[in-house]
Amino acid sequence: MSNGADNFYTSDLVTKEKVTFKDQYQMRVVGNLFIPGNRERGGALPAIVVGHPMGAVKEQSANLYATKMAEQGFAALSIDLPFWGESEGQPRNAVSPDLYSEAFSAAVDFLGTHKSVDRERIGAIGICGSGSFVISAAKIDPRMKAIATVSMYNMGAANRNALNHSQTLEQRSEIIAAAAQQRYVEFTGGKMEYTSGTVHELTEDTHPIQREFYDFYRTPRGEFTPEGSSPELTTHPTLTSNMKFMNFYPFKDIETISPRPMLFVSGDRAHSKEFSEDAYRRAAEPKELVWIPGAGHVDLYDRVDLIPWEKITAFFRKSLS
Repeated sequence: MSNGADNFYTSDLVTKEKVTFKDQYQMRVVGNLFIPGNRERGGALPAIVVGHPMGAVKEQSANLYATKMAEQGFAALSIDLPFWGESEGQPRNAVSPDLYSEAFSAAVDFLGTHKSVDRERIGAIGICGSGSFVISAAKIDPRMKAIATVSMYNMGAANRNALNHSQTLEQRSEIIAAAAQQRYVEFTGGKMEYTSGTVHELTEDTHPIQREFYDFYRTPRGEFTPEGSSPELTTHPTLTSNMKFMNFYPFKDIETISPRPMLFVSGDRAHSKEFSEDAYRRAAEPKELVWIPGAGHVDLYDRVDLIPWEKITAFFRKSLS
């Protein structure tokens, strides 16, 4: 499954700098800024913000995509979303779609005031859950001139309905009720509970989708635990805050992003393909949906021979010209 994966790819053709900046709520966001090593002196670069999969950190997929785009002549900034990785926010692993989306706009603030960047040529890439966060951000931030999503998850729909609308309203109500009761426990000093995320061991009964995520998050292929974090909590959001996704509708008004272009990339075997299809159907022109033959969801996190680098590069070169 992990054949050809290179999540921790590095390149001698780019420089990497850890950067920090504040969002609109004065929370610290941490990222890695990748700059082409062969850039012409004094020339302002087009730039791209890259967001990691939901529950991940910038070292998982986002750095890879940012490095590859920097090789192609873009300034590229991978970021840790609030409450994850090195970015600020308590409790850790909390869910806040609004703050996640705000982090993309804060990254544009940073890039748009950077001496190496042309602020009129800034785009964004959202991987997995970040695809829905960057769409939410772009609807109210026209400084993002072009949007690409890869293996996108609509985190609102995924939590309300589950994959392929397999969750009933009764099941949803039970989940919400349990989380609401857990708020009493935590308010009175009880133990915090976590939910979903990736399993930590495989059994004969482990679902194929969980096996797919396990191969990335629980093996050397993509496993990464930020300093001060616990491997047991990696990818697991807090139970009570995860309910915030029930009120998250990133595709509502997605057509208002037009005339800025959108690119949706998904594997044709991805369990998440329904979300890219839905976003593409709702979006206005210019838009494009690209299927990667034989690719699953996690394949496009780091299987460098499957990821359509030429297509993504061409999209941003044209859109940010």
